[in-house]
Amino acid sequence: MRKIVGTSLSVAVAIAMAVDGYIVFFKGNQQTAADNTVKTKSTLVKKKSTSTTAKKTSDGQYKDGTYTGEATSTQWGDVQVQIKVSNGKLATINVLQSPDSENKSVQINEQALPTYKSEAITAQSSKIQQISGATETYKGFTGSLQNALDQAQA
Repeated sequence: MRKIVGTSLSVAVAIAMAVDGYIVFFKGNQQTAADNTVKTKSTLVKKKSTSTTAKKTSDGQYKDGTYTGEATSTQWGDVQVQIKVSNGKLATINVLQSPDSENKSVQINEQALPTYKSEAITAQSSKIQQISGATETYKGFTGSLQNALDQAQA
């Protein structure tokens, strides 16, 4: 009986891992080219947050303009995003900085960041789902994004 339960549990875990891997590595690649733009820039200097061309609007929850979130430190390096708000809504997110000192970090970020960007634009918020295996990227992305959104509050 123990062998049957153990084997069943092992098979269930393997299936869950396969589904999660499929979602992260294949579904993330099916996004549009505009959503799939990930810009990375390695730098040792932490950039201050800035905002430009801010204009108050009554159409959405944010002021139109371009806002740069503070770089958020993670175990593997800093993550920094820049957002563009148009018609009071979060329109685009560009990743200015992400961990790129190790190949594994680059591979994870190439898969996770487009998904995080798409989900944040859909949610109009930094409250998005975390991808398994990209915890540090999630922490850095949502931290910098929330800082930029705070600057854009209408």
